[in-house]
Amino acid sequence: MAPSSPSDDDVVVLELTDPCAVDDQSSRDEISISTSDIHSWNLDLILCSRIVKVHANRSRLVEESCYFRGLLSGSFSESSLHQVSVQWNTEGVLSVLRYIHGHSLNVMPDNFLLLLEAALYFGVDNLYLECETWFRHITSVKDLHIQQMPLEMVLEIWKFGREHGIKFVQELCESYLSQHFAWASSCSSFGDIPYDLLLSCLEHPWLTVECEKQLCEALETWLANNNKSLDGLPSNSSIDKFDILKKVKVSLLPLEYAAGLRRRLLQFADEVICSILNLLKDSSYSLMHAVTRGDTEKYRIRLTQYSEKIVLSGCTHLTAPFLFLAVLPHGLDVMQKARIIRALVELDGHRGDYYRILEKSPNILCFGHVNEVNISMCLKMNFGAAIAWLHMAFPSLKILKASHCLHFTMEDLFYLIRKCLLMNEVDLTVDVSPVTPTISVLSATVEGSQFFDGKPRKNSEKVIPLSNIGKYSLGKPVVANISKLTLEGRNDITDSDLLCISILSDSLDYLNIKGCTMVTDMGISNLICKCRKVHSLVLSYTSFGRISILTLCSSNTSSDGSHGVYHCHKHSDMMAFGLQQLHLDSCKGVDQTSMAQLMSHTYMLKILSLKDTCLIDDALYEFMGSSLESLDVSETMVSSQALTHIIKMNPRMRCLKATCCRNLYQFKDKSMPDISSSTSEDLFRELGKTCILEEVALGWGFSSFQLEMLKPSISKLRAITLGLGASLDNQTLSVIPEVCPQLESVILNFQVISDNVVRKILQSLKQLQMLWLCCCLGDLTSFSLRISNVNIKTLKLEWVTPWMTNTDLVVLTENCPSLVELSLSGCKLLDSSTQEIISSGWPGLTLIHFESCGKVTAHGVSSLFNCKAVEDLLLRHNGRGIGRNVIYDAASKLPLLRKLALDLCDACDGGFDGPNLTERLYMRNIRISRCMSHKCGLELQSAEAFKPVHKETIVMEWTSAELRTIIVKERI
Repeated sequence: MAPSSPSDDDVVVLELTDPCAVDDQSSRDEISISTSDIHSWNLDLILCSRIVKVHANRSRLVEESCYFRGLLSGSFSESSLHQVSVQWNTEGVLSVLRYIHGHSLNVMPDNFLLLLEAALYFGVDNLYLECETWFRHITSVKDLHIQQMPLEMVLEIWKFGREHGIKFVQELCESYLSQHFAWASSCSSFGDIPYDLLLSCLEHPWLTVECEKQLCEALETWLANNNKSLDGLPSNSSIDKFDILKKVKVSLLPLEYAAGLRRRLLQFADEVICSILNLLKDSSYSLMHAVTRGDTEKYRIRLTQYSEKIVLSGCTHLTAPFLFLAVLPHGLDVMQKARIIRALVELDGHRGDYYRILEKSPNILCFGHVNEVNISMCLKMNFGAAIAWLHMAFPSLKILKASHCLHFTMEDLFYLIRKCLLMNEVDLTVDVSPVTPTISVLSATVEGSQFFDGKPRKNSEKVIPLSNIGKYSLGKPVVANISKLTLEGRNDITDSDLLCISILSDSLDYLNIKGCTMVTDMGISNLICKCRKVHSLVLSYTSFGRISILTLCSSNTSSDGSHGVYHCHKHSDMMAFGLQQLHLDSCKGVDQTSMAQLMSHTYMLKILSLKDTCLIDDALYEFMGSSLESLDVSETMVSSQALTHIIKMNPRMRCLKATCCRNLYQFKDKSMPDISSSTSEDLFRELGKTCILEEVALGWGFSSFQLEMLKPSISKLRAITLGLGASLDNQTLSVIPEVCPQLESVILNFQVISDNVVRKILQSLKQLQMLWLCCCLGDLTSFSLRISNVNIKTLKLEWVTPWMTNTDLVVLTENCPSLVELSLSGCKLLDSSTQEIISSGWPGLTLIHFESCGKVTAHGVSSLFNCKAVEDLLLRHNGRGIGRNVIYDAASKLPLLRKLALDLCDACDGGFDGPNLTERLYMRNIRISRCMSHKCGLELQSAEAFKPVHKETIVMEWTSAELRTIIVKERI
């Protein structure tokens, strides 16, 4: 571009060169341009030149830029020159010149630093102000997806601001990272955050995290990435690499997480556990002591104006006063705060009106952006107070998760619906009862059992309802928006409760009542009849049957016509037609005729689970849908022909479970003239050709040959289960990790395996989280477990490692350090020292199962109580050394324990003392198996001739209002 001719002496030529530019032989040597043509500059062409000469207006430069004012109008010799040299980043200088001459600049994340530095260097105040305005705006945007800066860029900007003393840059970077700390901690460059910046974020009032666990995990990651650099600090440095953990409010961490920390940060973890256990003993005293001292910050849940999700899951020690402490105004003096908290502490655990107290207190802080709260496993929580807290502090709340809170009653649920009108999702899951409808019940009572010595005895103690909410009245109208309701495992739900739900929840779309055995088929039918918008039903282990199916297959007068192109289908006006998810596992009230009727009316299903039902081919052939993504027909009588038919119609299948289906194992009868009849080979050939599977569970009919056919469809497989009847040779099993490198779960039942197979699985599958080997044959040795896998969380070795010793177990703790679930059966060489190895090697275990493991319990079980996070404990046939008080000891020393299974064979005093309602604390069920001596005909008349054989199991099970004692034949 040729420069325009100068009209007077007010033109100066700026010769721009970039001292940091890399010589490029393809670059042009020189180019001349003029600011009079600034709107037509071709920057890409200009920046390709080594020297850029710009004809600019001298007066405008002097007026807008301190740099040019000093250079062109001062007493320097250059000020009178017609041409001056400027050595700086060429792109930056051109940006300044364009801005000075009226060309608008679009500040973006990728040019912000360049423009800011140019504004500083050339002293262009207006450009500096524009950069500041833009940066303040982008760091104030709450939605990261609107305009997000990569974390690397934020760190670069912060470092620039610190080096140049730009206060607003440092402050805005700190507030931005504090506000979006959860996002930052998930970035790969989180470990690159400088110590000073991280510390500023942790001390910032806008620090926003979902929970204290999330914060602690982030700091763990940061410490791991900065361990070497912090170790290199000078000896006189005031920084201790673990000081940063002091910013964590340890009293708000879940006990499960704290127990797992012991392996990585022993001293810190012990401090956390001690703090939590003290709160469990007497949280009221600790809280009031902190209030009177004005030291409540360590107990105050982090809530900011940017909080959207609050997670207190697993904080079993928290009570309602802790919740209200977080929403009291910061300006309250000690006396005001103490008065309010004391009133709440006195009321906690009793009936009372929380609103009456809170109305007399200063305004409760309101957090309008919080839409989800998780208080699962908050076992000491008074839910009357919790609902008042939710209603007053979170007006936009939509999701509440309160799983494994047995004392959250149906009355509490109705009270919640009345108070939080925007609520659309509630999860009140508890553990599903081991006494399912298929179990043979010998006797059942609703009174407690004082002792377990083979005969349950009635307890005179009256069961006291745990709810503090008065009876819910349906007299007052209420508009509920609940669309997703999960009540899994709640045996306190009756037909009348379902009726109330149907009245209140007109918009219900998803319902999960799995394991709710007290509701009847008629009750479920009435609910379905009222909630005509339901698209997802999880009804496994219930009395769902013929009456409910008739309701599903009846005309839906409230159909919204959302079936799209299928609206003209002959069944499109029926409720079953629009179902997208249906789980009916072990629903024995469904006979073959009604099952076929139901299948003929369902068309839009995406998830279908019919495990252990009366499903046969005729019913499966009735299904005409083409949208299935997940199908479970395990333990049914379906054949490969019927399954092949379903696969052909549903090419989007992602999950197929078909274990224990004997009819899948078929051979083609060559004498049959119909060559189109499907065999198991046809099934797997169709799967390999049609589907991209993510999860499979197969047994009968699945062999090495079939796996070869399946290879094209399992490259993205995440979970595989091979059950009874599957016959894969060792060579095939050993290549599964290569064929399916993304596997996270591997379950092998009744397979023939070798060391090579297990080693390949542990070594090759970097994402593996579960390995479960059950009743497998083969020459497995301790060599198989000498492979490190730091990601595996669940390890179950049941009746496959009889050679396992304590030494092998020590090796296992070193190679699989992250275990949270451990199940061992048939390890006859283990002894009482095993307990110490377990508790020190895996202190964060939540599940411990030992069955027929030598003499593990020969001297009691005290060492296992050091695993404070245990929720599920099973100890059977491991040595006669367990005392009578084991149930109370376990409940009191393992605060999270929900399930306990024992065997009277291990009782050193002949039986176990049963707990009363208070002593059982938070346990959901206790199972006590009882054996009887059985004479073995092949043995001589000696002690060894009599073997223990299971006779019955006593089950103590608590609902929210009562204790049920059930005796069953099965060993559960």
